[in-house]
Amino acid sequence: MFTDSHCHLSFPELRARLPEILAEMSQAQVDRALCICTTLEEFDDVLGLAQAHGHLWATVGVHPDNEDVREPCLEDLLRSAAHPKVIGIGETGLDYYRLGERTVADMAWQRERFRTHIRAGRQTDLPLVIHTRSASADTLAILAEEGGFRSASGVGQALSKGVFHCFTETMDVARAALDLGFYVSFSGILTFRNAADLREVAAFVPLDRTLIETDSPYLAPVPHRGKTNTPAWVPWVAQQVADIKGLAVDTVAEATSRNFERLFDKVNGRPVADNI
Repeated sequence: MFTDSHCHLSFPELRARLPEILAEMSQAQVDRALCICTTLEEFDDVLGLAQAHGHLWATVGVHPDNEDVREPCLEDLLRSAAHPKVIGIGETGLDYYRLGERTVADMAWQRERFRTHIRAGRQTDLPLVIHTRSASADTLAILAEEGGFRSASGVGQALSKGVFHCFTETMDVARAALDLGFYVSFSGILTFRNAADLREVAAFVPLDRTLIETDSPYLAPVPHRGKTNTPAWVPWVAQQVADIKGLAVDTVAEATSRNFERLFDKVNGRPVADNI
């Protein structure tokens, strides 16, 4: 019924409780979850979860905030993306939130890493899982440059596809993401009392371009805020979307799961492009 489009079951606080978490998912009718990779060092663990459990899937990528880790090259991403259980590229994007004494100019390495992921997404025809924090202008500009649109017989054709995960940006950023052909995913933040502006964004984003997620173990939704989040709590996000849009929660569950299958279409058995 429900699909958690973004979680981190490989993180120690969840991996240690995996049997319990999987049982709770089943009880909550969370039929599927996408396990997100944040470093190449972590990839084998993320893939192992997906291989061991038919309703779990994996991505490959290096989070923009991770430094002092193995830097991904295009060949690394393409090789890992060829696995049948790997259905997306990322988590990738830009994050200028913790610049410290650095400047935006100092983050050129992060922008180049992002470009590498975009190119991998294009070559594999797999969706990008986009993280952006305090960097939306550059995120959108690089996406438009590397993976925007080209004209095919006068018709705009998207070069890249994907989702802006755990969306917390403005209405203008949401509109720009939609204009690029991307989906927008909402997390437990949508349930927070101080998230009125974000709820307005959720009302604006069409249901057929909406995904839901936990980003667990983080950002547990109300009424579980402050606890360790799990995919079993993604129905609370669905309920909030339903309340915002005046829909039944079953309608939101069905639509967001259908959107997940449409975007991450490799779950339906589509082979990855032959790119190596």
